[in-house]
Amino acid sequence: MSEQDLQDTAITPPSGEKLQKVLARIGVGSRRDVEAWISQGRIKVNGVAATLGQRVDLHDAIAVDGKLIKREEAAEATRRVIMYNKPDGEICTRDDPEGRPTVFDRLPRPKEGRWINIGRLDINTTGLLLFTTDGELANRLMHPSYEMDREYAVRVRGEVDDEMIERLKAGVMLEDGPAKFTDIQKAPGGEGFNHWYHCVVMEGRNREVRRLWESQGMVVSRLKRVRFGPVFLNSDLPMGRWREMSQGEIDILAAEVGLQPVALPALNLKAKDKMERLQRKSSRPLGRGERVRNLRPAHEGAAAGERPARQPREEAPRKGNRGSAVAERPSEMRKRPAKPEGDKPAGRGRGKPRG
Repeated sequence: MSEQDLQDTAITPPSGEKLQKVLARIGVGSRRDVEAWISQGRIKVNGVAATLGQRVDLHDAIAVDGKLIKREEAAEATRRVIMYNKPDGEICTRDDPEGRPTVFDRLPRPKEGRWINIGRLDINTTGLLLFTTDGELANRLMHPSYEMDREYAVRVRGEVDDEMIERLKAGVMLEDGPAKFTDIQKAPGGEGFNHWYHCVVMEGRNREVRRLWESQGMVVSRLKRVRFGPVFLNSDLPMGRWREMSQGEIDILAAEVGLQPVALPALNLKAKDKMERLQRKSSRPLGRGERVRNLRPAHEGAAAGERPARQPREEAPRKGNRGSAVAERPSEMRKRPAKPEGDKPAGRGRGKPRG
């Protein structure tokens, strides 16, 4: 075969970018969201239903649910990140047919794009949730290949011995495949058969922490996420409140997954004052007459309209640290200095609990 024939039969590289990557970059949704919408037939390219893996360029017209997406927005993609301390009773979806409160109800509306939740917590799990307007950042933080560890404070009921902990660290078989904790550390607190532990997983599978403990015959009575990768849930962010991360914190988080820094959008004086006012309101403790909306299942046999008695709840072991939620440099993400005697022990490196 001649050289000309080889050139003629050479495969021409595909042009354009994948549709899900384009829409994720401009904040329409995460890649997983976009892939699901494509499968549901909600996205059209040039008036034709899109297909998975389809590539597009600047000349293609993209519509989501019949609404045309302005492609010039891609050059103005923003990267904002919000930390939220989720209470129980809220679900990680935008709209709930049952009318339950969602994690998006309290968040401020971004001027550009929309908030994409980085991972999920089930309705009875509290703690740290991250939201961003950058779909590519959300996708990388959730993708298993980047190994973003998640740390939880969990209260279990039952007898826990060393052999059980070793089994959980070595790996057990769940319905959707093998799973394990990369580390488990006992935390202060608890009494009788109730014990607190800090445990770390490297995936974001549905109810993974609960199912791991339940595989050993244990009952999880409290579960709170206290860390996502390099981001800690500090004690100065009350439950039900949010805080927008600073430029430096966002840059460190993005560097963890190989993304270059993107400058935060400039705000005029009026918008800046409004954001600072919302930030102060969200960061303050809950007032005397202000309550976090919770939905709790009614007790069996309770009369219609009768509210179950409120039981005192034991608080999860706190970190006790204040200030920035992210380490100053990427090389120090997984390291924390030892705390003074009498405080809770410090963490032990990547994939280790920061009890």
